[in-house]
Amino acid sequence: MGAMTTQSGGRSDQTRVTEVLPAQGDEMVRYVPEPDRGGRWGRRLMLLVGTMGLIIAAIFGLKAVDLWPSWHNPFATQRTDRTGPVLLQSIQDLSRYVAAEGNFYVLVDEQETKKFIPDFIFGERTLFVGVGSVDAYVDFNGLTEGSITESADGKSIEFKLPAPQLEKPSIDTGRSYVFAEERGITNKIGDFFGGDPNKAQRFYQLAEQKIAQAAEDSELRQRAEKNTRLMLESMMHSLGYEKVTVTFAAP
Repeated sequence: MGAMTTQSGGRSDQTRVTEVLPAQGDEMVRYVPEPDRGGRWGRRLMLLVGTMGLIIAAIFGLKAVDLWPSWHNPFATQRTDRTGPVLLQSIQDLSRYVAAEGNFYVLVDEQETKKFIPDFIFGERTLFVGVGSVDAYVDFNGLTEGSITESADGKSIEFKLPAPQLEKPSIDTGRSYVFAEERGITNKIGDFFGGDPNKAQRFYQLAEQKIAQAAEDSELRQRAEKNTRLMLESMMHSLGYEKVTVTFAAP
């Protein structure tokens, strides 16, 4: 066998081999096909990708039918929610809910006389018209976590509220006035020299007292309970609660 040299050339997938024959001294050229290295690696890569795809599809399939086992990480971070009751805080932020307002009109009739002295000499009678309003409210400041109870399934909620209270009467000074007044001679002379500077204030106080009593005797507290109950039911139903129970303490 003669000398043989190898060189690339010609077709891309072949190697040119030059062989010298010792007997004749001639060169013989032949082409030897190159090994198909690229094709083998391509097939291996396709096989690897296909295998990985099948594994991933199998994992997702097992998870979909809840057959894939789950392992809990013993070092996983644990979170504890200690957030306060948002609903209670929201109700307390209202401070007080004015559930009803009563408007009152009272006629104060006051007469002052002296025994054994005729009224035309000493006597005074005043008719005073007092106009005012009274608010009935529910105080939410004293509510605690036990005042609002939610069921385990989150479908019902119960409120335990204090009894409605009545605010101090507010006298409308622009609409309150002296309707009529009768005075004896002595009283008129006293008015000429100054009279009683606190007279008007006394009538406003009398009107306030009578309006406060009228509010106590009215159904203002019951109306406040009803309106508060309707307000809370509407609010809770909008938040998804199916049953809302509202009770009030005894006044």
